Amino acid sequence: MEVVALVSGGKDSCFAMMRCLDYGHKVVALANLIPLDDAVDELDSYMYQTVGHQIVVSYAKCMGLPLFRRRIRGSTRDQGLKYNVTAGDEVEDMFALLSEVKRQIPSISAVSSGAIASDYQRLRVESVCSRLGLVSLAYLWKQDQTLLLEEMMRRGIVAITVKVAAMGLKPSSHLGKELAELKCHLLQMNESYGINVCGEGGEYETLTLDCPLFRNARIILDDSEVILHSADSIASVGILHPLAFHLEHKPDSSDRIRVSADSQESSSLLYEVDEGIAHTDVEEKQTLSPAPTVDAYTNIDLCISKTGKNLLSIGCWIQDPSNASEVGLKEDLVAVLSRIDNQLKEEGLGWVNVLYVHLYISSMKEFGLANEVYVSFITEKKCYLGVPSRSTIELPLVQAGLGKAYVEVLVSNELVKRVLHVQSISCWAPSCIGPYSQATLYGEILYMAGQLGLDPPTMKLCPGGPMAELELALQNSEAVASAFSCSIYYSAIHFLVYCSSHLTSDEREEVEQTLQSSYITRLDCSKTGSYPTVLYVFAPDLPKGALVEIKPILYVPTNNDEVATREMESGVPQPALSKAWSDWGAQYSDLHDSCCQIHIIGGRICSAVVSITSEIASKICSTAKQLDYSEEHLKVLARFCVFQLAKILVDNKFSWDSIKMLRFYYSVEHSVAADVMSHAFSVAFTVLAENNSSLQIDGVPPYNIVPVSGSGRSACMNDILTFELLASIV
Repeated sequence: MEVVALVSGGKDSCFAMMRCLDYGHKVVALANLIPLDDAVDELDSYMYQTVGHQIVVSYAKCMGLPLFRRRIRGSTRDQGLKYNVTAGDEVEDMFALLSEVKRQIPSISAVSSGAIASDYQRLRVESVCSRLGLVSLAYLWKQDQTLLLEEMMRRGIVAITVKVAAMGLKPSSHLGKELAELKCHLLQMNESYGINVCGEGGEYETLTLDCPLFRNARIILDDSEVILHSADSIASVGILHPLAFHLEHKPDSSDRIRVSADSQESSSLLYEVDEGIAHTDVEEKQTLSPAPTVDAYTNIDLCISKTGKNLLSIGCWIQDPSNASEVGLKEDLVAVLSRIDNQLKEEGLGWVNVLYVHLYISSMKEFGLANEVYVSFITEKKCYLGVPSRSTIELPLVQAGLGKAYVEVLVSNELVKRVLHVQSISCWAPSCIGPYSQATLYGEILYMAGQLGLDPPTMKLCPGGPMAELELALQNSEAVASAFSCSIYYSAIHFLVYCSSHLTSDEREEVEQTLQSSYITRLDCSKTGSYPTVLYVFAPDLPKGALVEIKPILYVPTNNDEVATREMESGVPQPALSKAWSDWGAQYSDLHDSCCQIHIIGGRICSAVVSITSEIASKICSTAKQLDYSEEHLKVLARFCVFQLAKILVDNKFSWDSIKMLRFYYSVEHSVAADVMSHAFSVAFTVLAENNSSLQIDGVPPYNIVPVSGSGRSACMNDILTFELLASIV
């Protein structure tokens, strides 16, 4: 990509440009924001470093690139973490600056910045990039600062301090010093006082005088003065004001240009951007244009399943096999999302309440089209608290009579969630460019987006096959988890592994073995008493042609204490299965351990996976000479699943209202339509409710029927039926 680099003069923005080159991008222009008054060294800005701005003008000659500058007219008006477009805010100066760069150089498609740890700055750069249709590149994001500092020096960045404002840094001693001279002192101050060695906490600012990007000349500072802003005895604040400098041409030119810092030299490479801010934002589209309407689907049922007090699980699909081939994915997905949109409104909710989205489509070849429809409904403007996390896979929907699109959303009645949405491409973890986020924390449960084996800085699938993809997907998941101060290795509740149908049976077994060796065996189960549940789902195709996609659900306690256990109040009646159901289930007691995997955390969170293999199904339907998947057999299998579900809840003292997620996966190999399978479970749940009043089941409980190519607790994925359960009282 062709890149415009935001430069402040500091080491970070220069090193970020070097990283852009490392990953194959081309920096074609520079952009810099400076004070309105040249005599001012530093502004009271949350966004911009302006100390040393008098010298940044020379970067154009040093690098041989055009430099676009704009004087900062705005101030900090929107101080919230997430930026909302605000007239007169200093962020709008960046918008105006980059707008002009894009106008003059239309080939530019990305913006580089030196953000390392500041969400405040990163989110504002991402906001401007989103409005201009540019990609944010932040290759220093979340990198270890000690390693970054060492790499900057090793790779030839020569920078001096131009501001100090931290304990252990003195204006008289440390201003004007090169970083190489201060390295040991900075590391010592980090150990003693916890300062950021790269100055990310505002401890110091730098000015780059030379680096490998300066191919034409280096900067020599001839004269400067120290200006003391605060003489505090503990952490005095001072800046270095440049008075004069010159450029020393490379490699051995003796030609020198002397420049007064107060009378900067004009250059043909310098472009002043001082026009007013032109707001060219287009209002976000609510639907595609032209967009089909739900009214066009009079012969199609849109099925909704709901549950919960604070949480709703809404699954919506098209159920009309006769029309499955007559309409396209676009029309089906518009109909499904429109129905969910209406359902949310009926509940007095909106997309801002959505925590997670499972997007199932009939063909991954139409992923781009599906995404266009998706972003017309789910926008950052609607989701002002953060866009939901998402997982997208291809499923055999048409074979099951469910049209070409199926969407499942997890919705909260409460506007309390923490969303991690990093749109910048970085070395940290794969970016989420668009209205879906890396992870959403609700209560003490972290719902993570589907993770692929993508190389974060290039956003390309790693080579090496499914095992390499799995290991990188685990690394990416761990990076996301660390942002919530947890780990996939110690906080996992449930782990969903999607495997592409392109995998051979041997490769699937290898995926399972790799997962066990690199993940499960590393788990610390001393706190939880059991391993997290693991479910494998066989899908026809995955995004980007990936072979493996993983989706962890993690437990994130509200404090760092040991996992709190639930104390049951004495005298409170606990739900129990009726004698008739208990007697019926007793004959299958020997199957419980072989088909169930259960993970309990502190008596407050329950995850379970139950697998019905052909062998188990034959035992359940023992009266049949051959298992033929007739409606009667399906009702018996559904009843067994429902019994196992109820038994898990009752045995572990969870109520029906505690269910947060319940999905039944079935293989389309057996040619059973989704409506037939759904009816079998509806009957089973109805009978359970009629005979077990203590469970307090109000009608048919929530569940989603998901047709797959295969599923199971092992990578062989040959189960007839598999269900996954997540229940929680938190």
